[in-house]
Amino acid sequence: MPSIAPLRIAVVGAGLGGLTAAVALRQAGFDVDVYEQAPALTEVGGGINLGPNAARVLYRLGLGAALDREAVRPLSTHQRRWQDGRTLQQAPLNPRCEQLYGAPHLTVHRADLLSVIASGFAAERVRLGHRLVGLADKGDRVEVWFDNGVRVTADVVIGADGINSTVRAALLGVEAPRFAGCVAYRGLVPTDRIADLRLELGSQSWVGPGGHLVHYFVSRGRLLNFVGWTEHDTWNREDWTDRATIGRALAAFVGWHPQVLRIIGTADTCFIWALFDREPLPRWSVGRITLLGDACHPMYPFMGQGAAQAMEDGATLAACLVAAGDGDPAEALRRYEERRRPRVTRLQEMSRANKVRFHLPDGPAQEARDAEWARAGDRSPEALRWLYEFDATELPRPC
Repeated sequence: MPSIAPLRIAVVGAGLGGLTAAVALRQAGFDVDVYEQAPALTEVGGGINLGPNAARVLYRLGLGAALDREAVRPLSTHQRRWQDGRTLQQAPLNPRCEQLYGAPHLTVHRADLLSVIASGFAAERVRLGHRLVGLADKGDRVEVWFDNGVRVTADVVIGADGINSTVRAALLGVEAPRFAGCVAYRGLVPTDRIADLRLELGSQSWVGPGGHLVHYFVSRGRLLNFVGWTEHDTWNREDWTDRATIGRALAAFVGWHPQVLRIIGTADTCFIWALFDREPLPRWSVGRITLLGDACHPMYPFMGQGAAQAMEDGATLAACLVAAGDGDPAEALRRYEERRRPRVTRLQEMSRANKVRFHLPDGPAQEARDAEWARAGDRSPEALRWLYEFDATELPRPC
C-alpha cells in the first residue's frame, strides 16, 4: 500500500517561536516551509533570559552544542534597591538549575539565539520576502497568498508572526494592541569598558519607584545587556529599533545608583521601545490554522518567559500533531491550545503582577515587599519548579 504523504505545514514568521516550531515539526517528519516578510533572517533586540524550560526544548532538538557556544551560564540573580544598591533577595542559578532540572538557565543575545535555532532548519525552506496578505481554510487544506504574488497550499498553517499578527487578524479580526504604560531603554556595553566594576557573572535587577533595570552578560560574556523600564503615559509606536540618546536614558534614571548610571552611560547606542498588550483571544485556532507566541498570548517580560513560551508552543504543537497520527489536524490544534492556554495564562498574570511589584514607589507597600523578600532569604530555583521542570515535548495521554 502507498504510504501517506506527511502533512504540509506553513509557518508564517521566522522569529524564535516560529523557527523552533519549524525545527520540531521537521524533525517529527512533517513537510515544513517557513515564510518571513523580512528580506533577511534577523532578530531585533538585545539579550534574553532563557530558563531551563526553554533551554530544554533546544537541547532536545539537538541544538545544545551550538547554544552552549553562544550563551552565558549566570551564577545567580540579585534583586537590588535602586538608590543604595542593597541586595534585597538573591537566588542561585547555575549549576543548581541543571542539577534540579537537567537544563541550565542561560542568557544569550537574541540574534545569536535565532542563528542557533535556524541552524537546525534547512535554509532553503525559509522563504524570505514573503508578506502574508490573505489565507482561506478550504476544509481539507489552507490556501495562503503573499504580496509578491506567490500562492501556496498547506495542510496546516501556523501564525508565528508576532503581536501584530496578520494571521490572527485574518482569523479573528483586526484589533489594535494597547499600550501597557511602560517604555524600555536597552543597550549593550562591551565588558572591557566596565571591568573595574567587577560584576559577578550573573543577572542583577534594580527595582525602584516607577521603574526597574536589569543587566546580564551575553555573547559569550563579551557584552553586558541592559534593559531599563520606566512608566510612561502615552506611546504610539511598537518599533524595537527607535533610537534614544544616552542622555535621555540617563535622565530616566536620575538619582539611581552610580552603577546603573555608569552602565547606561558607557553604551555607544541606546534604543527605546514600548510595551504593548492585547486582550485574551477567545480561541487560538480555526480549523487547520493556529497561532503561537505573541500572535496569541503576548506577555509582559517581567517573568522572562515571553520567548520561552513561544518556543514551548512550537514543541507542544509538534507533539500534538505527531500524536494525532493520520487523524484530523484541526483536532490536534485544538488539543495544542487546550494544553498550552492554562500555563501561558498563569504566566501572563504573574508578569502583570510583577510590573506593579517591581515599580512600587518608596513607601509602605515597597517596605512590605522588601521585608517579605528579606524574610524569605535566598530564593531557591525550586520555588519555580512548576515553571522550570515543565517539558513541552511531552504530553499527557491522550494528547
